[in-house]
Amino acid sequence: MSILLYLVSFIILFPILLLIGVYSICRSRKVSKVKSFGLAADATTFVLFFSIPLFISSLWNINVSAYVICSAILIAIIFTFFDWKTKKEIEILPLMKKIWRFLFVVFIVVYILIWIVGMLYKIVTYVFLT
Repeated sequence: MSILLYLVSFIILFPILLLIGVYSICRSRKVSKVKSFGLAADATTFVLFFSIPLFISSLWNINVSAYVICSAILIAIIFTFFDWKTKKEIEILPLMKKIWRFLFVVFIVVYILIWIVGMLYKIVTYVFLT
């Protein structure tokens, strides 16, 4: 049980490795490159929902879980509105796929920025405060 706990913690800490792992597994099973990356992005997006608030909380003691959820809902509302305006009938599954993939792009950029800013912050505090 503790091995599973460590594995989940490691994946939440490093969701990029989940992206690479799922992509590699799908490619080894002869799934196309595009579909493999899509499946890997879908799995990673779910983990990034937990990873981003955890990193921000551990770096700056700020709870942003509600902001992450609200921003995801706002993005979904915006995508739904534009889909409704451009099409006569909204198709739920393609719309959800677009929203989920867009959230992947947004979350992966935010994740990378948090890593860079967090590393710089820790380096600066270590150099100037010790």
